[in-house]
Amino acid sequence: MQVSYAEGSYIYDDNKKAYLDFVAGVSACPLGHRHPKVISAIKTQLDKYLHVMVYGEYIQEPAVELSKLLAQYLPKPLESTYLTNSGTEAVEGALKLAKRFTGRSEIIAAKKAYHGNTMGSMSVLGVEKQKQAFRPLIPDVHFIAFNNEADIQKITTKTAAVILETIQGGAGFIEPKEGYLEKVRQRCTAVGAILILDEIQTGIGRTGTLFGFEHYNCTPDILVSGKGLGGGLPIGAFTASKKMMDCLMDNPKLGHITTFGGHPLIAAAALATLNEIINSNIISETLEKEMIIREQLQHPLITEIRGKGLMLAAITPSAEITNQVILKCQEAGLILFWLLFEPCAIRITPPLTITNKEIIEGCKLLIDVLDQVQ
Repeated sequence: MQVSYAEGSYIYDDNKKAYLDFVAGVSACPLGHRHPKVISAIKTQLDKYLHVMVYGEYIQEPAVELSKLLAQYLPKPLESTYLTNSGTEAVEGALKLAKRFTGRSEIIAAKKAYHGNTMGSMSVLGVEKQKQAFRPLIPDVHFIAFNNEADIQKITTKTAAVILETIQGGAGFIEPKEGYLEKVRQRCTAVGAILILDEIQTGIGRTGTLFGFEHYNCTPDILVSGKGLGGGLPIGAFTASKKMMDCLMDNPKLGHITTFGGHPLIAAAALATLNEIINSNIISETLEKEMIIREQLQHPLITEIRGKGLMLAAITPSAEITNQVILKCQEAGLILFWLLFEPCAIRITPPLTITNKEIIEGCKLLIDVLDQVQ
């Protein structure tokens, strides 16, 4: 399918056929396509200036206001944000910050984790076959099983940081259970390790709170965001205390630097996106929309629906069924997608602005295709 244009919850091909979007650019378009407030912010900034200097040399209002707004709605000590070009770059910055702040080298990540594809992010990727061809990677990285309480004891005074996805994405939208994240938080505090939560997918209202960690009584030392924050433009960010972030200023100077991070055009789009999500009913409606999807998707070929809010994965009995369903749905005008490490999963991550009517329409299409496959 060749994309001609997109608007709201729909993508159109060059024959003007409409496709209802149940993926939202892999969670990167929380307000759907070409949201008027985002487009207006982009156009307004376009008439002022684009890139003028490496971020931080001169004050650029969109980046400053975006960082202030994040600080306003995040709990202490998450008050200082470093803006990057992508989620994976934000992960790189977070790992560097943790090592620099603690003076330690060991990083602990989760099996089946996905944090990006640059060398540092790939080093904490929890599927060996995905990274074997690119070794050697960063040393002193170790893995624990997500939701395994016994493995928490592997976090020690040698550990610089533990990096986890608040809800594991590529693994199949696996939620933390039985206070798991809270217990990891307690262990990190006890041994002086930094807890990094990767909210590149779960953040910006996707799970029914502004950030996913709000569901689990666990505030990280470093929060990583991206995807949905940009409202359809490329962005990443890592947020920590000012005390922690300040250690990147010296020894060495410019400990982390980026030419285009905090780009005014992208920051303006992100600021408009974040303001709209915070100042509307979008977040509160997300859990209601989740319930509609769960009610609508009752079918023998759906064995379970994992996830929270509008970050859902419908699980089928086999990868073959999942492949057939996703491809047949596209033919029928519904866009679904796969997950990286769970071949039986059908990704359902529509725009947060999707209407109840559109949800029911899309679910009906999916059920019709499941009937055909069955």
